[in-house]
Amino acid sequence: MELLHAYKRQPLTERRFTQPKTDFEVAPVWLKDVGRIEVLLGLYFFALLAEALLERELRKAMEREGVQALPIYPEGRACRRPPAHWLIDLFEPIQHHELHPPGRRATVFVTEPSPVHRRILRLLNIPAATYGH
Repeated sequence: MELLHAYKRQPLTERRFTQPKTDFEVAPVWLKDVGRIEVLLGLYFFALLAEALLERELRKAMEREGVQALPIYPEGRACRRPPAHWLIDLFEPIQHHELHPPGRRATVFVTEPSPVHRRILRLLNIPAATYGH
C-alpha cells in the first residue's frame, strides 16, 4: 500500500524537475569539462531546493495563520498555493537606489512595498527593513 501511495505522488515530485527547462530556461551548453557540467547542475539543484523551501515555508505560515489565499495573480486574483516563481516575480518591481553626491551622505530611494509584499514578508518572518522600510 505504501508503494502505491508513493507511486501516486510521483507526478508531484517530477513536476519540480520541469523547472530547470521552464523557469530557469536551461538550454544545452557546450562545456567540455565534466567537472563544470557537474557544478552547473549542482547550482540548478540548489536553486530548485531554494524555491521548494520558499514555497514550503510560505505555505506552512499561511496554514499556521489561517490564510486561505494570497492575491498574487494578475488583477489581484487569489492563489491558494503560491509557486516560488510567482513570488519572485511579485518582488521584482521593488528597487533600491543610492545617490552618492560628492562630499555628502548618500540618499537611498526604495520602492514602497505594497500591502501584499508586506504580508508575504511577515508570513516568512523577513523584516520589512530588508527592503529599506
